[in-house]
Amino acid sequence: MGARPSIRDQMQRVRQDAIVGAVNRLLAAKGYDAMTVDEVAAEAGLAKASLYKLFTSKEELAAAAMVGALDRALAWVDELRGRAEQAAEGGQPVPALEQLKAVARWAMETQLGGEMPSLPAHNSSLSASLQSNDAYMDRLIALSNRLSIWITEAQTGGQLNAALPPELVLYTLFARACDPVVAMLKASGQYTDEQIVAWVTSTTFDGLATRQPQPATS
Repeated sequence: MGARPSIRDQMQRVRQDAIVGAVNRLLAAKGYDAMTVDEVAAEAGLAKASLYKLFTSKEELAAAAMVGALDRALAWVDELRGRAEQAAEGGQPVPALEQLKAVARWAMETQLGGEMPSLPAHNSSLSASLQSNDAYMDRLIALSNRLSIWITEAQTGGQLNAALPPELVLYTLFARACDPVVAMLKASGQYTDEQIVAWVTSTTFDGLATRQPQPATS
């Protein structure tokens, strides 16, 4: 049994959690470029000097939030997979496509709840920093591998278009975490979160065209 963390270590952990939570909220609300370290300190209720004792740069702050977001996604996907395995053991297997739809819905619900940090622009300094962050890349690869299993199963089983590159399906799922359509529908104030999630899930997997009924077979 390991030694109990000291009061100092516990306080440091509380400060780190407060800072990462503040960064997460600010990244979700305004994105990386618009976020400032001063805002993070104010949001976390800490002096800027105290913040810099734990995180040395804006990139490091954002990376910690992104790692936390991937940890939550991995935990949720593993929970989803565990429930699917239990259902399969009970003779009620869950189709891979339904698993992927559940992932898309979770990503949008997290975004609507203001808990999903916006993904960095491809050419931003944060994107370059994350590419060299082992903790972030390890989690991103782990999440991609888990989702790719369901994507392959759905394409092999004819639930998804097998002609599409699997990477396209994967990136489409990732995009639901910061989909501007979700944000704009929310900002309009005309629709409930449930409606937004249902509609965007439908367009993600079924497209925008009217679906024609299949002819009856004799």
